[in-house]
Amino acid sequence: MYPIKLKSIYFEKIWGGRDLNIFKDDVPDGNIGESWEVSCHPHGTNIIINGEYQGLKLTELINREGKNIVGSKMPTEKFPLLLKFINSADKLSIQVHPDDEYGKRVENELGKTEAWYVMDAKEGAALILGVKENCSKEQFKKAIENGTLEDYMEKIPVKKGDVYFIKSGLMHAICEGVIIAEIQQNSDTTYRVYDYNRGRELHVQKALDVVNLSLHSKNSTGVKIQREGYCKTYLCESKEFALEKYTINTEATEISNPERFYIFTCIEGQGQVEYSNGKETIKKGESVLIPATLGKYTISGNLELLKMYVPNLDKVKEEILSEVIK
Repeated sequence: MYPIKLKSIYFEKIWGGRDLNIFKDDVPDGNIGESWEVSCHPHGTNIIINGEYQGLKLTELINREGKNIVGSKMPTEKFPLLLKFINSADKLSIQVHPDDEYGKRVENELGKTEAWYVMDAKEGAALILGVKENCSKEQFKKAIENGTLEDYMEKIPVKKGDVYFIKSGLMHAICEGVIIAEIQQNSDTTYRVYDYNRGRELHVQKALDVVNLSLHSKNSTGVKIQREGYCKTYLCESKEFALEKYTINTEATEISNPERFYIFTCIEGQGQVEYSNGKETIKKGESVLIPATLGKYTISGNLELLKMYVPNLDKVKEEILSEVIK
């Protein structure tokens, strides 16, 4: 096994733009709104671009190598995560996602809980995260019908480095002028309730079925742990995924987990991932998938990375407590 690098999949969107060029050097023409960086979804599956498995789809590699890639505690038939970059030159629709029960029953796929890391933000950039306090379900429904939904939305100014956890059922939207790294469950189900009169299909009844008006989200500053050569910040820990940030000044050495895969995405700088049989470079805008059976690896350079995986929550809690309580 070796660190797997993948070819980005780009999607043109009516709200997209050209700012992904800040992070990518192969962005196609057009108003590109999304690049899927690690995906096994039917709407887009990445192709491997390095090493022995170059040219294979990630799904094909998992079918061939199974638990050697994803780990003994992860499903081989349904890759659990999807990582994408989002560039909003205009507002995205105000929307909500279902939980697993509703998603499986109605859409035949997982629900969609996600987290956003703000990779870049222009002056005045904002996100919509939940509704204002004391908004009833009846008021919410009438606001949709009357086209006044924006009046009830909680709009939060954001800056580079902010992190928000978006639980299924939380009404949300990305406003113009941001680039987001989004880690989410492997689902492409979105229920739009307001789309700024752009003529796309709305999903009002399904949204009303799944929305939880009591949900909100706050910027997560996390728990920072300083280690020799780097620091690590635990940003989001949930049953669906964990999100951590590494700031590396020299190097960080770890061992892969036989129970689960890891995804690293470089958000600043550049470096390399060394392992027993070689090394792979990684630079701003690139991601690598660390197979469960890779073994010991060292990430070196001057760079910042996001680390994403499906955690054993009890073990992660023990790890955090062991670091902060001496």
